[in-house]
Amino acid sequence: MAIPRSAGLLMYRRQGDAVEVLLAHPGGPFWARKDLGAWTLPKGEYDETEAPLEAACREFVEETGFPCQPPFEPLGEVRQKSGKRISAWAFEGNADPAALRSDLFEMEWPPRSGRQQSFPEIDRVAWFGLDEARYKLIPGQAPFLDALTRSLSLKP
Repeated sequence: MAIPRSAGLLMYRRQGDAVEVLLAHPGGPFWARKDLGAWTLPKGEYDETEAPLEAACREFVEETGFPCQPPFEPLGEVRQKSGKRISAWAFEGNADPAALRSDLFEMEWPPRSGRQQSFPEIDRVAWFGLDEARYKLIPGQAPFLDALTRSLSLKP
């Protein structure tokens, strides 16, 4: 069985001397009451027929409804506890969290009810300073913040 791979984008903006990143909160009932350590980069799985950066751009648009534009700064790859590998890139941009438009997914809810319900892949996005983002982000994705900091020549 192939190791699942995901690719994502980390949008950032400069606010004076500070940098903020746009993080996404997963939708659906499992994540509804989770906050610290639950946010993520907009990302999604891809297969060998798609280039990782192309997948990252496609997933970013599908999950947020926001455009992405080059240049894209590579942030490397992390391996999550599940074994999934995530590649990420950063790009500078700006987006209004209130304008979020996420694709939907369906799942049986409540469990064993036989009823399918639709939920947004991402139920909200928000801008966070790098320090706060570290607490909000799924811990296995924190190295992407370190890579962004290095690429922008900021002190961690």
